[in-house]
Amino acid sequence: MENIVATGAEAVLIHKDSKLIKRRIKKSYRLPIIDEKLRKTRTKKESKLLEKASNLIPVPKIIKVSDESKEIEMEFIEGKKLSTHLDNLPNAIEICKTIGNQIAILHDNNIIHGDLTTSNMILSNKDNKVYFIDFGLGFESKKIEDKAVDLHLIKQALEAKHYLN
Repeated sequence: MENIVATGAEAVLIHKDSKLIKRRIKKSYRLPIIDEKLRKTRTKKESKLLEKASNLIPVPKIIKVSDESKEIEMEFIEGKKLSTHLDNLPNAIEICKTIGNQIAILHDNNIIHGDLTTSNMILSNKDNKVYFIDFGLGFESKKIEDKAVDLHLIKQALEAKHYLN
């Protein structure tokens, strides 16, 4: 049975069995040939980043990538989205340290997430690890400025959503 988990600007996320399918959707406002190329390129780029990151930190494992349907089929991570649960967790400080360490590992390997927020992190029910998800805006870069933008974004997200007065 398929269950739509979320719909974003770029893709629809479908939970099927123990898998998550990220399907990039057609955009009617783009020329079909450009739309096709963009969706194919973005799918390929994200899957390569996920594959590289999987050797470094917890991320969903890729099962299959389809150029034809513009889909990434990956492991479904059962757990809590940190955006809604971090403030209520007794070990929130330790989790934040883990997040910082995982970001450092990504950046040491020139991986820029591109959308570092607690909405893109899941605390797994299975192994209690923090999984980074949604590398759709990610890229590879050695530039310190790109890494700084990543850090600035997570800092803003933490201050806006999780800052305690």
